[in-house]
Amino acid sequence: MRKFLVVLDDSRECLNAMRFAAMRAAKTGGAVQILSVIAPEEFNHWIGVGDLMREEARERIEAHFEVFAKWMRDRQGINPELVIREGEAATEILAQIREDGEIGVLVLGAGTDKKGPGPLVTQLTKSAGNLPVPMTLVPGGLSKEGLEAVC
Repeated sequence: MRKFLVVLDDSRECLNAMRFAAMRAAKTGGAVQILSVIAPEEFNHWIGVGDLMREEARERIEAHFEVFAKWMRDRQGINPELVIREGEAATEILAQIREDGEIGVLVLGAGTDKKGPGPLVTQLTKSAGNLPVPMTLVPGGLSKEGLEAVC
């Protein structure tokens, strides 16, 4: 089964990427894998404090994931899978794609900020020609109706 890999982060454009991935998976008989990456610099403290912060980060991610998962299950009939990795985001995304042979498409939301589409999109598009799967960029400013029309 082809999986749409979508990144869960704190960006506003993440919502459109989630919607797009779920709608495309539902229409094509695919699945959704949601990846969240915890940056290692968040835990450069004493070992006990770092472990506690890591656990709190995982709990936040799981709670955030459940909001999207409920919507995907209720609206699209898709039961997404959550993967949490630690490291640098682009590196971990590429590692996840390499490790899971069912991933067929990487879905990222592009920000609407004047600074550009966001650091992750900027970083990954520089090496887009060498990605092992196609990458879909979903405009962060696209309306829900616009997304539905595209899917």
